Amino acid sequence: MKSSDRPLNETYDVALLDLDGVVYIGYKAVPKAVEALEKARAAGQRLAFVTNNASRTPSAVASILTDVGVPAGAEDVVTSAQAAARLLAERLPAGSKVLVVGGMGLRQALYEQGLRPVSVASERPAAVVQGYDPRLSYGLIAEGARAVRDGALFVGSNGDLTIPGGGGRIQPGNGALLRVITAATGVEPIVTGKPERILHHESTLRTGARRPLVVGDRLDTDIEGAYNGGSDSLLVFTGVTDPMDVLTAPPHQRPTYLAPDLTGLLVPHPGVRVEDGGFRCAGWTARWKRDQVELTGDGDAYDGLRALAGAAWSREIPPPAAALSTALRRLFDGGPSRH
Repeated sequence: MKSSDRPLNETYDVALLDLDGVVYIGYKAVPKAVEALEKARAAGQRLAFVTNNASRTPSAVASILTDVGVPAGAEDVVTSAQAAARLLAERLPAGSKVLVVGGMGLRQALYEQGLRPVSVASERPAAVVQGYDPRLSYGLIAEGARAVRDGALFVGSNGDLTIPGGGGRIQPGNGALLRVITAATGVEPIVTGKPERILHHESTLRTGARRPLVVGDRLDTDIEGAYNGGSDSLLVFTGVTDPMDVLTAPPHQRPTYLAPDLTGLLVPHPGVRVEDGGFRCAGWTARWKRDQVELTGDGDAYDGLRALAGAAWSREIPPPAAALSTALRRLFDGGPSRH
């Protein structure tokens, strides 16, 4: 975990922001998100919104953002569909047919790259690209499988096995649907979305970022994607990740910075230093006592969490939750619950 003497919006030229759980949840803005993004943008940081969802076009995503209070245009949005289309355009001749197992977001992205979307295997497409679409039919999946069996290149927009549904329910995501074609053909897709490097590369190309900061709420997509792309990351606790998840994360899923929400873009971030056998951040010190981490001090709870992360991440193997739970309860009432 790094320190920053200046606010992150001054240190990084572009913030590559995840959407659901970071900027909005459903069709409502996350608390404090609108004001924080307005201030970051006013201070000169460019905002780009990066999504694994291939079903919506960039214009449709920008419209949702604008409706929740974050003004955005299509040029501010980067999708896994765009990353998939660029990959295909780099591998196929211009005008090649691509069978689309997905929705309008994929079709538009292919048109923009000079490729020709089709819907049936009898067109003999050079590739099959699949992305999430809630209206996806069995017939279209079957056409995709037929084309892949016939030798078409197989590309998936993202590999998320699940997605959040209404009422907090979990629903099958595009990764689960990709497994249908893989099971029927024995062919593994090339996946372009988070956490793969391909989408991160697409984001930096489209924004011209020299020093991007990935901002997200998921360790296995946003933070791991930043790691794969060689960029720093900010984890916010307004979505699916809780403090214990962070403390027990493997190295490739550890964020550079932590913050309760997007106001973390607007402030400096204290570092963690080793001191007298402990890990100190501001007024907190965490140290190992046999098989437990002891936390002493006081101050901001997230400074304490940073100190705990320093101790937890000092071990070669991520520690069990039991070694950290008592210390974590000092910071967040009720223990390692979601925030």
